[in-house]
Amino acid sequence: MRGAALLLWLLSVGACTASPPPPRPSPGPQIRFVAPETGELPPLVQRFADEARAESRVPLVYVGATWCEPCRYFHAAAEAGELDDALPRLALLELDRDYDGARLDAAGYGSRMIPLFVVPGPDGRGTDRRIEGSIHGPGSPNEIAPRLRAILEP
Repeated sequence: MRGAALLLWLLSVGACTASPPPPRPSPGPQIRFVAPETGELPPLVQRFADEARAESRVPLVYVGATWCEPCRYFHAAAEAGELDDALPRLALLELDRDYDGARLDAAGYGSRMIPLFVVPGPDGRGTDRRIEGSIHGPGSPNEIAPRLRAILEP
């Protein structure tokens, strides 16, 4: 009986080593959304931009709202990885126009329409490299993507 138990143990060890390794987790979408901290925006944006660049990501300030249809479509498409082929690796500091309006305006991120995407300046303030607004409906992410690429080019 002892020999049979040893044989079973050897077979089980062999079976464990012969099995393939578990699959690696997917790296996820290339676009990452980052929630802002409270406080004055320029220093927060500077820190955010430094961290994004350290991860080889392009930093952008993104302003939306829960009621904004193009914002919801863009967000869903980005999280699903549907924009990975159309855009570089982005880090989006995600702010809400209704909640963060005063500090957005004070830091140069004011706009007439949302969604708003802005390339931040080295001082953390908004620059003229921006796009705002989009069409309504499920086509909005595909309408936004080429416009985003255009503001990312130096």
